[in-house]
Amino acid sequence: MTGGQPDAASDQLLLNRLRRIEGQVRGLQRMVEEGRDCHEILTLISGIRSALDASGSAILEQYASGCRPGSGDAITPQDVVRALRLLRR
Repeated sequence: MTGGQPDAASDQLLLNRLRRIEGQVRGLQRMVEEGRDCHEILTLISGIRSALDASGSAILEQYASGCRPGSGDAITPQDVVRALRLLRR
């Protein structure tokens, strides 16, 4: 990985995570359509949010690890701070 760009294996892991999240969201839609208990729905929403947070953290970690001293396209500390701020919104 260079310049914060993920490699093919990292991309595949992220896509797998996102597909699992997609499945959870589809399940959430079904639960709402079926009139399921609010507690069950909120529990799933919490799980989805956690999964999204973990995905964002993984992307940020890949980005930050792209910092290479002496590299022409090194990521600056300011770049990492900007990415952190985006993730916290």
